[in-house]
Amino acid sequence: MAFTEDLSVFFDLEGFGVPVVHEGITGVGILDMPSEMLADGVVLSTDYKLTVRTGVFNEFLSGDTLTVDGVSYKVRNPSMIDDGKITEVMLMKV
Repeated sequence: MAFTEDLSVFFDLEGFGVPVVHEGITGVGILDMPSEMLADGVVLSTDYKLTVRTGVFNEFLSGDTLTVDGVSYKVRNPSMIDDGKITEVMLMKV
């Protein structure tokens, strides 16, 4: 018996998911703010990481803009993880 993955259970609006719009495609992603760079007690930057199902959106390219939960971001670095079914996209708030 083959195991069939259903990633949609992780990407819904009733859990941790938020609406994502990229190049006219609307889907669901999970937004995290994993770290802040501090120098002399001042925040220099905050990293934003968006996790999405790879097959839902067109390819993310550095410099692309997208909207996450109504806020505009610019793609810094997209990266597929593990078997490529999930993409992590590092973002910068616009």
